[in-house]
Amino acid sequence: CMVNIIRTDDARFENIKDWPYEAKYQEIDTEYGNIRIHYVDEGTENSDTILLIHGEPSWGYLYRKMIDPLVNAGKRVIVPDLPGFGKSDKLTDRNGYTYEKYVKWMSDWLEAIDLNSITLYGQDWGGLIGLRLVTKYPDRFVNIVAANTMLPTGDYDPGEAFMNWKEYSQTVEDFHVGGIIKGGTVRDISQETIDAYNAPFPDDTYKEAARQFPTLVPITPDDPSSQHNRDAWVKLKEWDKPFLCAFSDSDPVMQGVDKAFLKLVPGTKNMPHTTIEQAGHFLQEDNPEDCVKAILSIF
Repeated sequence: CMVNIIRTDDARFENIKDWPYEAKYQEIDTEYGNIRIHYVDEGTENSDTILLIHGEPSWGYLYRKMIDPLVNAGKRVIVPDLPGFGKSDKLTDRNGYTYEKYVKWMSDWLEAIDLNSITLYGQDWGGLIGLRLVTKYPDRFVNIVAANTMLPTGDYDPGEAFMNWKEYSQTVEDFHVGGIIKGGTVRDISQETIDAYNAPFPDDTYKEAARQFPTLVPITPDDPSSQHNRDAWVKLKEWDKPFLCAFSDSDPVMQGVDKAFLKLVPGTKNMPHTTIEQAGHFLQEDNPEDCVKAILSIF
């Protein structure tokens, strides 16, 4: 099957509320051709860099209420759209997406724009990919904030809530991205917001990454990424720079996952870990104020 690269028409993003940010792009070389990765880069270049990485099935818009407060606190804020999401290029065949390819693509992007002194804020797949970047480039990262995320090796049961989500994602006929975000929040979100989450996906051909992501989470010990994640855990068990957990109180899929980080990562010791209250899986949508406070508590 031919894997083609497609791009969502910019017109679909024109009337999005609360997204005034200039689009930046970095092309990376892949086996399918050059993929263009979109990102936002706000604030002053020589300050602490906060890297906010989204997960499934959102895009950088998820961070719209966090960018300005972090910039106003003197930080440089970088928000990429993972390939297949947001304004980044997308593949027409879901089998073109693998966990390891995401790590490679985002590694190439990170090197190309040459980020350093990074504080990672990773939620959902933003952590599954982001934590791999941390262990690959430990000298580029200074702090980690884990928010409703994990680094699974397939050696433990992922839990019923995740398995239900995976099943739903593979069988539901209309994979309604905005509806899925709404379902993962506690606050009511407006139709305008739902439309913004749907904007990257004019039709199903654009949703291949969103459909594929749930199947790429390692849930068996022999998953192609299981050993890579075990290797990453070896490095995380030596990570003594600040590592903060800021999970939410109402996320059935990720509930309790922070215990593994707290137990195994030395950098979690004596940190001001916090629970983001009245927040679902998409805690950036439900309680962005406390997410910002959590990040700034590290400095």
